[in-house]
Order: sequence, then C-alpha cells, then structure tokens
Amino acid sequence: MPLFWTFFSRMFMANAALTTLANYLAGEFENAAQAAASPAWYVHLRLWQRPVPGLSSSEVFTFLLEQANIISGKPPYRQRILQIRAGDEANQLQGQYFALTSPLKYRGAGRDPSLVKTLSKDELVVLPNSGARIQYQSTTEGYSFQSALKDGELCSFDYGGVRRYVYLGFDIAPQADTQNAAPGDTLLLKTYDKGIDPDTGRGLWGALMGPFQMVKQETFTW
Repeated sequence: MPLFWTFFSRMFMANAALTTLANYLAGEFENAAQAAASPAWYVHLRLWQRPVPGLSSSEVFTFLLEQANIISGKPPYRQRILQIRAGDEANQLQGQYFALTSPLKYRGAGRDPSLVKTLSKDELVVLPNSGARIQYQSTTEGYSFQSALKDGELCSFDYGGVRRYVYLGFDIAPQADTQNAAPGDTLLLKTYDKGIDPDTGRGLWGALMGPFQMVKQETFTW
C-alpha cells in the first residue's frame, strides 16, 4: 500500500476511535453493584464526565470530571480536566490531565452543564507526568480502550501544602447486559486511580483492591 494511503487509513481509524472514545466517556457513571457487593472496599461513587464544547473541536475533546460519594451526601469533589486527541502511533490516542485554578467554581458541573460554558484554557493547570497513552482496538461489540500514564509515571499535585502523588488509568468498553446477554448494551468504565506513597510505592487511597467498576447511567451530548 502506498505510504500516503497508509497514512490516510491510519488517520481515518484514529479519528473514528477518538470520536467513539469521546462518546463513550461523556456521561454519568456509578458503581452501585460493586459497592453493594463489597462495601468494605468500594464506596458508592457517582462520576460525571461533562463535555466542555468551548475547549473541544474535531481534533480534541475536553471533559470536566468530578465525582461524589453517594452515601455521605457531601458535595461533589475532585474537579479536574481530561483532554483526548489522536496519537502519533498506530492504535493509540493521547490523554492529558489538568487541574483547575479554581476547582470549586465548577462544583456541580456534572449535573449543571451551564457551569462549563465559561471555562477557558487559562484556567487549566498542567500537572507533572499527567500525559496518558490510550491504546485501542476494534471488536465485534465496539471499541475497547485502555489508558495509562506514560512509562508508569505518577502524576503529582499540591494539596494542603503537601505534594501528593497519584496513579491515573482507566479502561472502557461495551459489555453484555447481564440479564439478556446482548453485546454492547452497557458501557463499563474501570478506573484505577489511586494515591501512591512515592517512597514505598504503597497505595494510600482509591482503587486499592482493583478498579472501580463504573456502569454508564446517562450519556451527555456534545
């Protein structure tokens, strides 16, 4: 195959995968079944991944992420930004995480999309070692994606005057509905985020006993 057509084919596949991932990720997720089965290890979480159209295009998709502990009834927390775009290698996309200069300004954006309308790129703070490689493959049920920080690095940020370290990663793919076994009925997002002690490598919080298994409840449109 001529080099041009090889490049064109690769770009077409990458763009299709990128759009699919953007649609997979955009929505509300929760791990109710997992939390009920293992309440000692998994709290009942709700995760929102809200599209930010003002910082998105056909080449890059931007999400504001936040989550909430359903049982505690406390306000949503851990507001952050994820951007995804095409990668330079075959079957690979790129992800980039950001902090926000004023995260509490966007508390509740998961439920209220109007809050992200004023979000600008000047409010994004690049975090050290926060770039991700997102591998993908096409299956009969749809695409599957696996995201991990580059070279196993730890992302770091300052909180309460202390430098914190965190591992960030996720998988997402269609799953068969457990009741009727129809392929692709359910999107399952597995999140591996956890705080890490940089001296010992020991996990401190988060997905200590394996990933949180978040089932998509609602899809957000772009």
